[in-house]
Amino acid sequence: MKIGIFGGSFNPVHIGHLMLASYMQQFEGFDEVWLILSPLNPLKANPSELIPDLTRLKMLEIAVAGVAGLKVSDIELSMPRPSYTINTLRYLAKRYPRHSFRLIIGADNWKIFSQWRDSEKIIEEFGVTVYPRPGYTIPTIYDDNVDVVSSAPLAEISSTFLRKAIARGKDMRFFLPQGVENFIRDNNLYK
Repeated sequence: MKIGIFGGSFNPVHIGHLMLASYMQQFEGFDEVWLILSPLNPLKANPSELIPDLTRLKMLEIAVAGVAGLKVSDIELSMPRPSYTINTLRYLAKRYPRHSFRLIIGADNWKIFSQWRDSEKIIEEFGVTVYPRPGYTIPTIYDDNVDVVSSAPLAEISSTFLRKAIARGKDMRFFLPQGVENFIRDNNLYK
């Protein structure tokens, strides 16, 4: 099986994340897309903004419950921190030798991809699929094992925007999966 690895803090997971994961799975040749919760991204500016790992994991599970082709993985929660994508991909390849894994990242991350630990090894060993992000251009010259998906839908929405809006008491029901919106409200998150 060809598995797309879509990692993130998912703080919170929102419809943009799910729209992209679903698009990749249905239109870009992935048998499944695994949403991997990152407990600590070494390139994120404010790790203090993260709510607990298991709370974010629960929101991911709610978001993809019953959706064919999308799965949630908590693999990085049991790995050393900070989590490095190369270690995650190698661990997954060893654990699931019948699957092939490919990293899915946005143009925003592609811009800083050279800062990722062993970025060239990620490209060489697994490959990268880059999707568009508003305000970022994707270079036209890239390695053989890097695909650019220019037709993926764009969503100008971010978890940062949602956290701030929720803290101000805004109604975000159309930006979040219904179950996630209910979970955030019921657990008084991001207030």
